Amino acid sequence: MSGSRDKLDQVAAAAKQAPGRGLPPVHLWNPAHSGEIDIVIGKDGRWVHEGSVIQREALVRLFSTVLRRDPDGFWLVTPVEKMRITVEDAPFVAVRVDRATDAAGEPVLRFTTNVGDTVEADAENPIRVVVDDQGEPRPYVHVRRGLEALIARPVFYELVEMAEERDGTLGLPSHGVWFEIGDAEAA
Repeated sequence: MSGSRDKLDQVAAAAKQAPGRGLPPVHLWNPAHSGEIDIVIGKDGRWVHEGSVIQREALVRLFSTVLRRDPDGFWLVTPVEKMRITVEDAPFVAVRVDRATDAAGEPVLRFTTNVGDTVEADAENPIRVVVDDQGEPRPYVHVRRGLEALIARPVFYELVEMAEERDGTLGLPSHGVWFEIGDAEAA
């Protein structure tokens, strides 16, 4: 256990060394050392290490800044190492949506995630809805570099309330892009 705890502390320390403010350039880092760490991001957005929920919000936020999705999985990446983790669905959860307007007066949907990221739905950060085997919608919004947030059910209900109908489909505009969120008859 202490070896795994040491590994967690090492990743945290390396992540803190990331240069500059904002998000570190994890997409540019290709460290020679790689391995695995027993971290799972659950479907509910909770980060779990060795079966225990990581309670320190600041640590979860720090780890979220060095999260990268590669073709072979999800990784916590620092300049010196990358550690594979498990993500059960999407790595983030959109816990809030605000409707605003941009400088041109166009509607904008601004999402906030469980790790404090904010993202505006647009052509580069689309909203998509997948219908699962039980016919339930699973909505997502792209956050950054292939990482998505599952849109929490209450937030999705807000989107449905704001939605407009076009040709039998419910959707919403954001930054001039129309995002379909479901069948108008199903709503």
